[in-house]
Amino acid sequence: QVQLVESGGGPVQAGGSLRLSCAASGSILSLNVMGWHRQAPGKQRELVAGIAADGTTEYADSVKGRFTISRNDERRAVYLQMDNLRPEDTAVYYCSATGRDYSRRPFAPWGQGTQVTVSS
Repeated sequence: QVQLVESGGGPVQAGGSLRLSCAASGSILSLNVMGWHRQAPGKQRELVAGIAADGTTEYADSVKGRFTISRNDERRAVYLQMDNLRPEDTAVYYCSATGRDYSRRPFAPWGQGTQVTVSS
């Protein structure tokens, strides 16, 4: 079973920065796409950023130029550097990952989420 654990959320003032981390553990043969999603109260969960195994990245239009996603495959980790935060970035942020375990079965777990609260 593969698990994801996020850390790094918290309160911050508008214009500030936070760095989220997510570590994967368990029976992991390979990691493919890793990403960050967020869900604000009363809204659907949305993709914030994703990064493929070859380093290709994708960002939501609302965070382009402010957020940077990166990964460290040796540590089985994915990071989200968030700069120039805005109150509308307030949400629970979830880590995701796809890949295959040692039985070559695909997995796609979610982390438990970490709260980011941006005050004006």
